[in-house]
Amino acid sequence: MATSDGGTVASLGEADVVDQSPAALRRRYTSLFRPNAWIYYADMLASAAVGWTAFAIAISVERFSPMWAPAVLVATFSLYRAVLFIHELAHLPRSAVPRFEVVWSLLVGFPLLVPSLMYIGSHGEHHRRAVFGTDRDPEYAPIGRWSKAHVASSIVPLIFVPAALVLRWGLLGPLSYVIPPLRRFIVHYLSTLVINPTYQRRMPEGRMARRWMIEEAGTAIVCWTVLLAMITGVIGTSWLVEWYLISSSILVFNHVRTLVAHRYHNDGEPMDLLEQYRDSVNLSGGSWVDAILAPVGLRYHALHHLLPTVPYHSLGAIHRIMLSELPAQTPYHVAEHRTLVHAVRSLFGGRALAHFPLFRN
Repeated sequence: MATSDGGTVASLGEADVVDQSPAALRRRYTSLFRPNAWIYYADMLASAAVGWTAFAIAISVERFSPMWAPAVLVATFSLYRAVLFIHELAHLPRSAVPRFEVVWSLLVGFPLLVPSLMYIGSHGEHHRRAVFGTDRDPEYAPIGRWSKAHVASSIVPLIFVPAALVLRWGLLGPLSYVIPPLRRFIVHYLSTLVINPTYQRRMPEGRMARRWMIEEAGTAIVCWTVLLAMITGVIGTSWLVEWYLISSSILVFNHVRTLVAHRYHNDGEPMDLLEQYRDSVNLSGGSWVDAILAPVGLRYHALHHLLPTVPYHSLGAIHRIMLSELPAQTPYHVAEHRTLVHAVRSLFGGRALAHFPLFRN
């Protein structure tokens, strides 16, 4: 069945049920494709407020006291949710939710050293049919063929990433504007959230280059301000320790989520929309763990690849509608019971996720 963007995709259910192709879903649920600015702002601001309040509590109490661990956990998961709005920013037209990117950058992106440039511009490559699943995809690697030891060891480098980010934004970034070879290197290899280490980012041009300059300056100012505050005694080392612990924890949790977002068994050939869907995973069992570790709509990752322009707050509604319209034994209903814990267990237990019969009745 033809989609509105020129490709083809089979219906997700039986031939005699309601048409579930992307084109049909766009026509039927037009209102659900509209971002709700109130939801975006309320969710992100609440997540950031709770996260930074818990962070302040964590640095104000004695480490390992009864209040410390709960404060760190609340700060980590609240800021994790706030950070993952970067995925929405990569899909939102800038005018859809006015000034949302600016507010997010000031409250979340700059303080945690993950400016939106690390995702905007590169994430779109992950959704291109000619790129998805190939060696040009920044967010795809042959994880499905990795050994258990390789999967587990992929988490270890994340512990050092916050330190690398301080170096990238606080020192190398400013220097690169006067050292062209360094500039090319850090743009190509040190400016993007990736799991594919061979991905090479293109140099930004025109308006995008100006956006990069502004975001790099904002993130560098955060690095310098914190350094100056520590030197002058305004803040103590405990501030940096808690920030580092929370930042690295956020990276680890996001990496675990990423490990099971796809099946990662592609052999490097381009994949059409149906194949992208088959390679992606919906964590739709309703687990509270999924809600925490795959927030902001990311538990519906397969549906997101089918309908990438749907705002996160509408994915659950469309998912439930599709479940209600498809016969009980169709593959979409089977996928409903998947959870992140189950997916991780499958990954480490040796049962290839690629063999999960999504479309077989």
